[in-house]
Amino acid sequence: MFDPVERSPAYTKVSSAIEHKILSRALRDGDVLPAETDLAQQFRVHRSTVREALRQLESAGLVLRPPGAKRMIVSRPEAAKVASGMRHALVLHDVSFVDVWEAMMVIEPEVAALAAARRTQTDLATLTQINETFRASPEGDPDAVNIVASFFEAIGAASRNQVLVLAKQSLTQVLAPSLARMIDSVPQARARISDAQKRIVVAIRDKNAEEARKWMSKHVRDFRRGYEVAGISPETPITM
Repeated sequence: MFDPVERSPAYTKVSSAIEHKILSRALRDGDVLPAETDLAQQFRVHRSTVREALRQLESAGLVLRPPGAKRMIVSRPEAAKVASGMRHALVLHDVSFVDVWEAMMVIEPEVAALAAARRTQTDLATLTQINETFRASPEGDPDAVNIVASFFEAIGAASRNQVLVLAKQSLTQVLAPSLARMIDSVPQARARISDAQKRIVVAIRDKNAEEARKWMSKHVRDFRRGYEVAGISPETPITM
């Protein structure tokens, strides 16, 4: 009638207890954790158990050991680490290009509109530099797709919304491999991407949210056209 009760290893219980303190803000970013021996005494476990728990927390980005330090400190998971984990989940769930594209059509135009309303001069300088770098990159440049990704990331940063930044990064990362194929195989892809970037930058410069939204919609819509021209099926599952 009943299934056996699952008995968790001691290190997972230690890890969960420390994680709870971090997520409840009882421990904050930069706080120094007690030494391993002290933690072992507090939890009444072996030091090796504490060490394994800390490894688990470090892998999740919740703690880190600064160079030369003996004790761990509480940290925030980097956006790139969070996005990487989400990217793996999307790939393992067999999402297709069209799934990612539909999500981008919902998210990216609104992020561009927020960026237009909230950008700083530093944001504008960054976006302008990225667009100029992409325009100057030679045909077949393997770094072109990374430049495109950095443009989307910079717009996310200008939106001043951390939730959107995290959501956007995973979508951009999961799209990157197939986007690279599209840029290399569609003759007009680079020119159209460069032009769209420039118009989005102008709209953000002018703090014209509606124009930024409109051009970002066109920009993302163009990706699907590019995939169709390149012969990449929108239903094909995304791969790493």
